[in-house]
Amino acid sequence: MNFLIADTFTASFNRLSSPDQKAVKTSVFDLQMDPTGNGLQLHRIDKSKDPNFWSARVNRDIRLIVHKTGDSLLVAYVGHHDDAYSWAERRRIEAHPRTGAVQIVEVRERVEEVAPPATFDFVFPEPATSKKKAAASPALFSSLDDDALLSIGVPADWLADVRAASEDGFFALTAHLPAEASEALLEYAATGRLVAPALLPIIAGPFAHPDALRRIRLIANQEELEQALAFPWEKWSVFLHPSQRALVERSFSGPARVAGSAGTGKTVVAIHRAVWLARDNPNARVLLTSFSEPLAAELAKKVLVLAPDTGGIVLRITTGSFQSIAEQMFQLEHGVRPRMAKDAVLRERLRAAAASENLKGFSERFLLSEWINVIDAWGLSSLEAYSTVQRMGRKSRLGPNQRAKLWPVFQSVRDALSAEGYTTWANVFTGLSETLAKRPHKPFDHVIIDEAQDLAPAELKFFAALAPASADGLFLSGDVGQRIFQHPFSWASLGVDVRGRSHTLKVCYRTSQQIRRAADKLLPTVLRDSDGLEDERRGIISVFDGPAPEIKSLPTVTSEADAVRQTVENWLSDGIAPHEIGLFVRTPQLVSRARAAIAGFAGADEMTTAPMSLAKGLEFRAVVVMACDEGVLPLDARVADAADEAELDDIYETERRLLYVACTRAREHLLLTGVTPTSEYLADFAS
Repeated sequence: MNFLIADTFTASFNRLSSPDQKAVKTSVFDLQMDPTGNGLQLHRIDKSKDPNFWSARVNRDIRLIVHKTGDSLLVAYVGHHDDAYSWAERRRIEAHPRTGAVQIVEVRERVEEVAPPATFDFVFPEPATSKKKAAASPALFSSLDDDALLSIGVPADWLADVRAASEDGFFALTAHLPAEASEALLEYAATGRLVAPALLPIIAGPFAHPDALRRIRLIANQEELEQALAFPWEKWSVFLHPSQRALVERSFSGPARVAGSAGTGKTVVAIHRAVWLARDNPNARVLLTSFSEPLAAELAKKVLVLAPDTGGIVLRITTGSFQSIAEQMFQLEHGVRPRMAKDAVLRERLRAAAASENLKGFSERFLLSEWINVIDAWGLSSLEAYSTVQRMGRKSRLGPNQRAKLWPVFQSVRDALSAEGYTTWANVFTGLSETLAKRPHKPFDHVIIDEAQDLAPAELKFFAALAPASADGLFLSGDVGQRIFQHPFSWASLGVDVRGRSHTLKVCYRTSQQIRRAADKLLPTVLRDSDGLEDERRGIISVFDGPAPEIKSLPTVTSEADAVRQTVENWLSDGIAPHEIGLFVRTPQLVSRARAAIAGFAGADEMTTAPMSLAKGLEFRAVVVMACDEGVLPLDARVADAADEAELDDIYETERRLLYVACTRAREHLLLTGVTPTSEYLADFAS
């Protein structure tokens, strides 16, 4: 008999107290050992329209709801006695007549908040006070017939409600629909296209359907059951949408990329692809890497959650940051760790070289920027290479004579750093890429890069050399809109051409519609990279609704702290846990301003307070972005340090993207605050 667990069970399980959870775990383990339930007191739910619902007694008050058929036992829900019985009485579990996917469907006439309308069968009638507004709000899906709605998984008894839904009522209606139906309707509302999933042969059974796998998991053994009970559903299953699965399991003839705005699941695709490639080939060695060590650590956790190591899969997936992977390989090659030259060392060597060469007409700021963004970034080692390199992102044009004048300075810096045993990360990546390029056998069969938008040229060369030049060798995941650490450059010029193998995700799972729409105002509608690939921001949809972001301009730092404290207090009283709250500021020096605002709260230590640059990869139910003051966003120190107009433009865009990243960490609630005069960027939210 198949033993299965539904997401509705794990969600309800996580709402229980610790003692009750412990008792539930024991009962679920007993059920797995004996699916007949003989060891528990099973009772049929008589008032349910689904005859296969049974309750199992956990303790005096807690009841487990299971769904029994001839070949499967599904653990569907757990709760206090009345709540558990009420949940089962209002639902049925069945395979959809058109798609074949198993759905947990609310029985239309058993939904308590629905009063049967007098004229039209619509679930959420407008209050009498808003009749005029309702009349002016047209039905979104009135043109779709039953056949079209059934094709996307709408349950038969909810067809009329969907066709009558206005924009105001639709998000409330989605709570009653299976996720695949809600998402298809959202896309139709946003783009006018109704995309029905391809019909799959029902050979492996309805529980194996991709849409069923979103909400129901087959538990193969006790180890998997322990994982299921140890993690919330979304962290255990690492949610994967069928449209994402197509990218996970597709074979690409060359380098490929998945793009999409914040919250569309790019990282989830990268993780699943790493596991899928390792499973598909029992000898494959897979590298899964990201920009920073904290992000790489999160990838490792999610790999472990997705693939409890029962088949040696996790052991063949290496995770690490860009720099940690390079550092390990450098040590293998040279026997020592690289000695990094910091900015202060670089400034001093550049100053000395410029004086030695009697260089005039170029500021120290320009020389450092040219070194970092051109010479070192591209690993240039000769005047010939410098004469032909495209200085992308640099507005000040340099002719042949100027470059010839500058090169001795940069060559002198190279020689000085080498003589003193210094190197740079760009130099480490460049040297390793040259070594790897000569080797026919690579350390990894597949290289998967998350946060790829922040790859520097030398880093991309390194990973391109690290990956084999074969199908599925290199896969990149990233969002141009979240590029905050690097100047743009052409991937194709380094041999990583993803044109024709680039796909953009359009469904946002993490962030509410209101927060996503507001944050998107910070970015252009269409983002174009240096190779001409476009990321179209229109047509992106969020799968859930929420309150609009709040923006508060306060006269003093003290009044800002008071406003933040009051908002956080309201969130806590509404049931948001301290660890589900994040506070972000522009610089590390401003973190104390955020901490002062939450001082004294029980659980304040569990709230995340951090600079915006560390927000990547994080997510919270509620977020405060503080200190959005004039001179902080954009940061005056960066603006003053721009070497030319192009770099100044890039700084302004980068500062916008930092704010975008911080705001899109929020799932349900977002507050932006600043002391007047506030950042010019806040006006975009109010527009």
